[in-house]
Amino acid sequence: VLKSLLCAKCNPYSAELFDAGPKIRTIPFLCSSASSATSAHQSKESTVQDYCKIVWDTCKDATIHNSPFQPPLQGGGRLPSSSSKLTDAWQSESDFCTSFGGAPSNRSVCFSGSTVSFNATQPSASPKGVCLERIDNGSYAYLNMVPHPDGSNRVFLGTQAGKIVLATVPDQGSGGTLQFSEAGLFVDLTDQVHFDSTFGLMGMAFHPDFATNGRFFASYNCDRTKSPSCSGRCSCNSDVGCDPSKLGTDNGAQPCQYQVVVSEYSAKGSSSNVSEVTSADPTEVKRIFTMGLPYTNNHGGQILFGPTDGYLYLMMGDGGQKGDPFNFAQNKKSLLGKIMRLDIDSTPGKFFEKASFVIC
Repeated sequence: VLKSLLCAKCNPYSAELFDAGPKIRTIPFLCSSASSATSAHQSKESTVQDYCKIVWDTCKDATIHNSPFQPPLQGGGRLPSSSSKLTDAWQSESDFCTSFGGAPSNRSVCFSGSTVSFNATQPSASPKGVCLERIDNGSYAYLNMVPHPDGSNRVFLGTQAGKIVLATVPDQGSGGTLQFSEAGLFVDLTDQVHFDSTFGLMGMAFHPDFATNGRFFASYNCDRTKSPSCSGRCSCNSDVGCDPSKLGTDNGAQPCQYQVVVSEYSAKGSSSNVSEVTSADPTEVKRIFTMGLPYTNNHGGQILFGPTDGYLYLMMGDGGQKGDPFNFAQNKKSLLGKIMRLDIDSTPGKFFEKASFVIC
């Protein structure tokens, strides 16, 4: 039985070893000549053993379940899969290797049984070091940096307190520092952001069509005792088997006093060319998401747009406390410890209709 299993085992590299031509093969070529095989242990000039003969001699009398070595039928099909021996389908080693053996060419690589390497390029030399240039001027302590969507050498820099500035990055090796827009701050969200050691402006993202629509998004924390709009549902709730009244205070805060918010803003203003805009309106255009946090740490909040799908991805932490005591991250009904995919082009209240969640 063991021999049968070994003879039927697939090699992890086999998908890369098929003939590149129109003929469909169910297994890779087995090296059956004195020509070379490309592997991690053999050079192209070396002579290899006749691997097809080895397969025949080793497996010809072994019963192989769903054998990949069934002879082709007329029209390209194969016999129904079943347990069989090589000698049931092939009269000799010559017949077997005529069908399944081969030598490497510019269209294929034959398999010799060794670990295969498909990249013959010599690895580049390791760098001797990494040179870092300090380009900030000490004006702010930045938590986020996002390149300007117009492809220029400008970047948006966000502070944890909630200020976003637009700056030009100096040329590499120039010795220069960041050059800030003459307009000063791009947008100031400090009145909306609760800033503390683990809270603040957690992320910012610019719509894929920002150059024409001026839409951008911010992920931040708020304090429900100070802001009427900070009123999301507590993530500790009956749906996830959690009672907030039993959590107690955490660093002096009540359960879900602090919340995570994702909001939309606009930088379009009166300009028809958004790339020329150097400031944005701090007034919230649309509330995308609000949720209360059970504890005061491990809440995440990074946001990013998918490279091709247009969705906004929100990364949430497990909610805090040592060891995630309520297993929020493992609970599929909880939004904590998940990556949420949001359809921000939907109407308000329907952002989650096309949402999906990934357990981290």
